Amino acid sequence: MNREILRIALPNIISNITVPLMGIASTIIAGQVGGSDAATTIGALSIGVTIFNFIYWNTSFIRMGTSGLTAQAFGAAEHKEYSLMLWRSIIVALGVGIIAFALQYPIGEFSIKFMSTNDATIDGMISKYFYTRIWAVPAGIMLFAFNGWLTGMQNAVIPMSVAIMVNLLHIGCSYLFSIVGTMGLEGIALGSVVAQWTGVVVMVIIIAFKYRNRITRVSLSEIMDLKAMRRFFSINGDIIIRTFCLVAVYTFFTKASADSGDKNILAVNAILLQFFTLFSYMNDGFAYAAEALTGRYIGARDSVSLRRCIKLCLVWCFAVSFIFIGVYIGWWRDIFYLLVNPEQGDVTTLIGVAEQYIGWIIAIPLAAALPFVMDGIMVGATRSRIMRNSMIWSSVSFFVLLYGTRWMIGNNAIWLAFSMYMLLRGVFQYFMSHKLNDIYLEAEGKK
Repeated sequence: MNREILRIALPNIISNITVPLMGIASTIIAGQVGGSDAATTIGALSIGVTIFNFIYWNTSFIRMGTSGLTAQAFGAAEHKEYSLMLWRSIIVALGVGIIAFALQYPIGEFSIKFMSTNDATIDGMISKYFYTRIWAVPAGIMLFAFNGWLTGMQNAVIPMSVAIMVNLLHIGCSYLFSIVGTMGLEGIALGSVVAQWTGVVVMVIIIAFKYRNRITRVSLSEIMDLKAMRRFFSINGDIIIRTFCLVAVYTFFTKASADSGDKNILAVNAILLQFFTLFSYMNDGFAYAAEALTGRYIGARDSVSLRRCIKLCLVWCFAVSFIFIGVYIGWWRDIFYLLVNPEQGDVTTLIGVAEQYIGWIIAIPLAAALPFVMDGIMVGATRSRIMRNSMIWSSVSFFVLLYGTRWMIGNNAIWLAFSMYMLLRGVFQYFMSHKLNDIYLEAEGKK
């Protein structure tokens, strides 16, 4: 079972790690572009990235909904059903991508105004970043569909390979356009456009070649079957609400940082959040394993393997959390210096500000260990309602703590609220599934 978990988890960890590394590289490039005023440029980039996180995370339901249903079809050896899931996910992703691109102006203007720092320089940078990167959105959503289907098919190698290629290409193009081509933050945005559209083309070619003998011929009427599409959108409707809450938390995390009126707080929070992101993408690899294997064992009605899988995924997630706690205790300054050019005049100030809040980054891996694997279990079991309800209540706790304590403890309130939000997500899902007994009963065919 450990081999099965690692077979899926390790490629996803490798591909996931390239995402925060891409964020780290973008932060470094932004710092280089900003010169002596790195805090301004890094702050503008963090807000721009937050806006696109809002778009992408609110469309990530396509990956989650596709993955769970495909994994169950794979476990039950229903070849036609997982073929239909591929086409349904592509159609939905394409439609959502076109809508998002068509609505770029109202989305962009509202987002930029909502996240405004009242600094004309920063707001101008954000605007240029947004209207360049928006061209990558349809491609990014299409990649969600492909990755969800491949995860359900128990294939983690293709998503890993394509993710590495996309993120390395993003870093290379961002450097080329921003530093060599002197495009500033627009260059980082353009790097994303080139990388993600290249990823879509490569993914289509690989899937068409590797799965040409396993994907059965289906008709458009079968793809658009009302009953099947209703189930797909029912699951995805819950995930959309869940994801909206998640994005709201991250958005208000950045907004609260910007509202502090201190560009150093904004920059430090953005950098420290990269620490959390590095950890989260590592643990998310085991969430992907839980997701793929839970769906597979439920589809195969194999409750014994399901129990072993869930138990070991939990062990792996907590082990990773303790490793990261140790790393952050011993080497957080070294990691921080990787994100900011040490030759810049304001780095000493940023380090001084970071020292006040680094305790949250050291503690948060333990608080966030459980929700990742629980998310994977619920996706694989298509228990989207539990995901939705647990996210709603944990998000409520975030806003209560943020605005209820901020007047007393300042920036610490942001990190307190975020830490409790992460902890409660996992706790709520565990008890809402009756300590996972509902999942086990489904694998036994009793629920």
